[in-house]
Amino acid sequence: MAVIEVAGLRKAYRGRGVLDGVDFQVAEGEIFGLLGSNGAGKTTTVECCEGLRRADGGTVRVLGLDPVRQAHRLRARIGVQLQQAQLQDALRVGEALELYASFYPRAHDVADLAARWGLGELRRTPFGKLSGGQKQRLFIALALVGRPEVAFLDELTTGLDPAARRETWQLIRQVRDSGVTVVLVSHFMDEVEALCDRAAVLDRGRIVAAGTPQELIARAGVAGTLSFRPTAPLELALLAGLPGVATVTERAGRIEVTGTGGYADEVTRLLAGRGLVVTGLRIHERSLDDAFVALTGRDHLN
Repeated sequence: MAVIEVAGLRKAYRGRGVLDGVDFQVAEGEIFGLLGSNGAGKTTTVECCEGLRRADGGTVRVLGLDPVRQAHRLRARIGVQLQQAQLQDALRVGEALELYASFYPRAHDVADLAARWGLGELRRTPFGKLSGGQKQRLFIALALVGRPEVAFLDELTTGLDPAARRETWQLIRQVRDSGVTVVLVSHFMDEVEALCDRAAVLDRGRIVAAGTPQELIARAGVAGTLSFRPTAPLELALLAGLPGVATVTERAGRIEVTGTGGYADEVTRLLAGRGLVVTGLRIHERSLDDAFVALTGRDHLN
């Protein structure tokens, strides 16, 4: 069942179009990624879903509600972590949780929520004294304090070190596993590939592709690469004729094969069948980063 339905969404600022007919749906209980380069319109899209911005055209329904006309009813059922989330440095963790809990009629018990998200021993700690990872745990807890059915998390791991990013990823999985549908806004391809059940690629105000990360990679037709050194002569034509193989080249005794689909399995099966031993086998797996560049024609960081 779709808990978010967006159709023909349009938005412009001072005559400059930002969203031009955005369409997507989010199913109940999934982590859905909204993926795009900086400035692609990701935050504007989710702000229209949250009721923080009024769309210029199209329709948006979240949990069957219009985010603008039925904002009061909707806000009691969603949780939001904004891209530029910040709290006063002197505000203590426990005070922040209690403040946010006061906004909701059936909020979580603050002590239980703090313990669940590893904040129990930090309840008297000022926000300004928290590490980056601790701040993100707090922001997730604040987004969940009202027992939401849908949580919007916008660029949650920007600025975190690799260890804190992976810790945050595990927290996001826990949010989904608790029964909350998650909309994750990100420009990090590895993050979307690791976390999302499905994702939509937003580029120049339009959705250019949507599906599971694996479907996006396959749809982009991105070629993978396998290379090795055979210990005995090998006819390149044998490899070139295998299903999925695109190119076969040899340079300085090293053979490189590019292809799509199950090409790597086909190559290794042929080598094993002929009893050929190889050295220095390397496989470059196709990634969502590769697919993004193929689908949009741009580097995701630009």
